[in-house]
Amino acid sequence: MAVSVSDPSSFASPSCCLTRHLHLRCRVDFGAHALRGTAAFTTRAERDALRCLVLDTKDLQVFKVTANGQDAQFAFGEKHSFKGTPLEITLPFEMRRGQEAIIEISFESSPKSSALQWFTPEQTSGKKHPFLFSQCQANHCRAILPCQDTPAVKLTYYAEVSVPKELVALMSASRDGEMPDPEDSSRKIYRFSQNVPIPSYLIALVVGDLESRKIGPRTLVWAEKELVDKSAYEFAETEAMLQTAEDLAGPYVWGQYDLLVLPPSFPYGGMENPCLTFVTPTLLAGDRSLSNVIAHEISHSWTGNLVTNKTWEHFWLNEGHTVYLERRIGGRLFGEQFRHFKALGGWRELQNTIKTLGDNSPISKLVPNLNEIDPDVAYSSVPYEKGSALLFYLEQLLGGPDVFIGFLKAYVQQFAYKSIVTDEWKTFLYSYFKDKVDILNKVDWNSWLHAPGMPPVKPTYDMTLTNACVALSQRWIQAKESDLGSFSSADLKGISSHQLIEFLALLLLEAPLPLSHVKRMQQVYDFNAISNSEIRFRWLRLCIQSKWEEAIPLALKMATEQGRMKFTRPLFRDLYNFDKSRDLAVKTFLEHRACMHPVTSMLVGKDLRQDQ
Repeated sequence: MAVSVSDPSSFASPSCCLTRHLHLRCRVDFGAHALRGTAAFTTRAERDALRCLVLDTKDLQVFKVTANGQDAQFAFGEKHSFKGTPLEITLPFEMRRGQEAIIEISFESSPKSSALQWFTPEQTSGKKHPFLFSQCQANHCRAILPCQDTPAVKLTYYAEVSVPKELVALMSASRDGEMPDPEDSSRKIYRFSQNVPIPSYLIALVVGDLESRKIGPRTLVWAEKELVDKSAYEFAETEAMLQTAEDLAGPYVWGQYDLLVLPPSFPYGGMENPCLTFVTPTLLAGDRSLSNVIAHEISHSWTGNLVTNKTWEHFWLNEGHTVYLERRIGGRLFGEQFRHFKALGGWRELQNTIKTLGDNSPISKLVPNLNEIDPDVAYSSVPYEKGSALLFYLEQLLGGPDVFIGFLKAYVQQFAYKSIVTDEWKTFLYSYFKDKVDILNKVDWNSWLHAPGMPPVKPTYDMTLTNACVALSQRWIQAKESDLGSFSSADLKGISSHQLIEFLALLLLEAPLPLSHVKRMQQVYDFNAISNSEIRFRWLRLCIQSKWEEAIPLALKMATEQGRMKFTRPLFRDLYNFDKSRDLAVKTFLEHRACMHPVTSMLVGKDLRQDQ
């Protein structure tokens, strides 16, 4: 029996009717920064005598609505600060339960749509053509088109997208050909088809001067010409990861698995858009060392895209399972010690997040209450790292990795193509391990799921790869002024880039180092010369927290040259908290705000207390 839950982040009411398929026809207008077209939903009544339905919209214009070709009355409700505006449609006829109708809406998006970022040619690598990408998670699909914008509802879609003919359009779907636009010879229509039902947040579109390289039997990597070869090298392990994931979680049902490298302002490390994962160019380290993000997005093809959280309060079901799977893939490819090393790094990342949020922060709960809370504001590493720590702890409690992957595979099979809440996950866990109920009953479920702060229990971690990081970080923490001469570049002999990240992360958990120490560290290790984004990010935070003024321009440069929120927000926060750079941080933000991604700009604005 499916659990009926209302989604605090949506106006739509799936209990009355369900949108089952979308036929989208639209035109991308780079001049007006708008998407305009029609969205035709095949809609099924879920109760008798249905006369009206409500869809989510945000900053949209709606020109006309029809139901089975007949005009339907429509009106906008009251605008909400982050949820947007409900669109209330009155049908020209009554529907009985189980009956279907086609509801077609003609609409246009706003230039300030929170789902879209538009680039002028000057802002792209190639400098010749404009560029557009969408990011709908968590609740921004409604800023592109009217829809039931809740992960409780899944639909298939078919799309026809008209773009300038020198550009390429891609979507989170199978490519279904292209043709000249019969209405405008300077344009081309690209067709797409997604036959696996997906939640609205996985609808995605990109338009730009893109090229592709084949890197596997089911994988092309897409990017602007300047980055495409570097990207093909960086992500060469994709097929090996896909095959490992299939072995762990079951068959890959989406057909193609392509990768798209976006401009630097893309706000996330990756986004698991089906058939076409979006990734940040900050993964291009040159040595494939940041490919765990690819393993993460691949894993979402099962946990998230097949089994989906019913509301954003249960986001950990998507992210905790995906991080767990991502690290299982890493364990298969690079060894079990490496998996433990990465899992312990995740535990430290959680400590760091909870240090920032505060021990009693309601959004540090694994299952938070999001009533009147914007999911973008609540977003943090908690669902990822507290969620995967719970699964790692359960794995150790219930008989180890081989036993637990059996559960994960069965879980995916049980709930594929559905959206679920935590209680359904827990009930299934208990039924799968029915012979181990006594063990499960010893778990402090209330603390794990509903208490703020760190989890009640820490899993056991193999320390082999972490010991070197701990030892070196302790040497620096304990060093007196007179000991600084004992450090040399030889300290880093045999230390991997993964371990360097961990060494810096350990220092960031402590009180700031004396400035003399950080200056000496630069002298002997020359961290300023390292371009690996994960190392550079932590090194610059360390410098700013130790009040090294020479690092201010470097930190500002990193915060603005890319827009991955994982990097940009903490860098701006640290710069804001350092009296010598506060005013410059605010000034720099205000100068860059116009060309930042809308969600990044909103959140950095809040961090710097500049929100209008």
